[in-house]
Amino acid sequence: MITAALARTGSIRAAREREEPMDRIAFPYRSSSHLVLLHVVAESGAWEKNGLEVDYDRQISSTEAHRAVPTGEVEFVGGNHVSTYGHRARGDSWVYLGQTVNQVKQQLVVRADSGINGLADLQGRKVGTRGSHPGLNDWLYLKQHGLDADRDDVELVRQTKLKGNSMDAEDPAQKAKAPPLWHLVRDRVVDACFLGPPASLFAKVAGLKVIDIEPLPMIQFTTVSSSLGFVEKHPDIVERFLKGLIEGIHFFKTRPEEAIDIIERRFDRQGKMNREQATITHQSLAGILEPKLYPQMRAIANVYEEAVRQDKDAKKINPMELWDLHHLRRIDDTGFVDGLYGKRNMAPAPHGHAHGQHDHSHAAPASDSVAKITSSEAVGDPACDDDCTTPS
Repeated sequence: MITAALARTGSIRAAREREEPMDRIAFPYRSSSHLVLLHVVAESGAWEKNGLEVDYDRQISSTEAHRAVPTGEVEFVGGNHVSTYGHRARGDSWVYLGQTVNQVKQQLVVRADSGINGLADLQGRKVGTRGSHPGLNDWLYLKQHGLDADRDDVELVRQTKLKGNSMDAEDPAQKAKAPPLWHLVRDRVVDACFLGPPASLFAKVAGLKVIDIEPLPMIQFTTVSSSLGFVEKHPDIVERFLKGLIEGIHFFKTRPEEAIDIIERRFDRQGKMNREQATITHQSLAGILEPKLYPQMRAIANVYEEAVRQDKDAKKINPMELWDLHHLRRIDDTGFVDGLYGKRNMAPAPHGHAHGQHDHSHAAPASDSVAKITSSEAVGDPACDDDCTTPS
């Protein structure tokens, strides 16, 4: 904790020594789960080192983001992954500049006496789902594995009712009070659900059966989003912002003890974490963060399929219309990221294998931490992209 504070102090001093004013920008999140990363980036001093004071610790709804970003009230948003494609078809100026995570890493959670041993056994069963984007992920994952809810192969039971033609909850208060999704499995309301760590660990501790499945390539978690007008007028701010996020991810990956200190101390939106919970949360995210912030094509293809399901206007555009990666390319070509990690041609974060292969690329949480972790609403789920139910 002390080392992280010293690093942040040094970064602030470096910014001041340049005798340049700090640019203040807004970067609200769509889900408070993003704060696991954002608190670490901020406290590492990475944005301040690049001359930026970033207002990141507040939420924004999908609807409000679509209003505030084009007007310039908000410079960047950390989300809105699905609704943007239909809005683009109707003339919106939204643009994606970088991507932190390219997959949803989940496990299948069932009761021990359910007779379910894999995805094929979900035929004719009820699967609980929550949130807008996570619910679409569950629909797509099942469809890609031969279980189409539209053909009644499986029944999706949604915890939260959404507003018409929106990614926002109809009743936010009801959504906030909804029980953890694995409770619905335990209480026999549904037969199964998909959960990522650490939520799946809580389910296992409670006596439920947790089955490993391959990840879903997906644009999710913190995505750097802005408007084309702002990006064209302020390319210097854009590149400094991206550099700060890249440096913050490097800190998250390479200085785990300090990152865990920050998570334990700062990630308290639903209550305080203990050390084991903070460790599990860090380990669940560190291995899948993209060092260079590039999106992966299968992730874009999958989120676009969800966008078309959500809003038929999305079919009118090419999904690549929203992605502007030339700022990242310019940063990458200077050797900036390779210089941080001390190597050339660095591989992207590992991702799931296609064609039914098992994924072995993600570091498992330490066994001693798993043994000690207890269920808590303080722990965020990276797959919970729109402040869906807390995963305890």
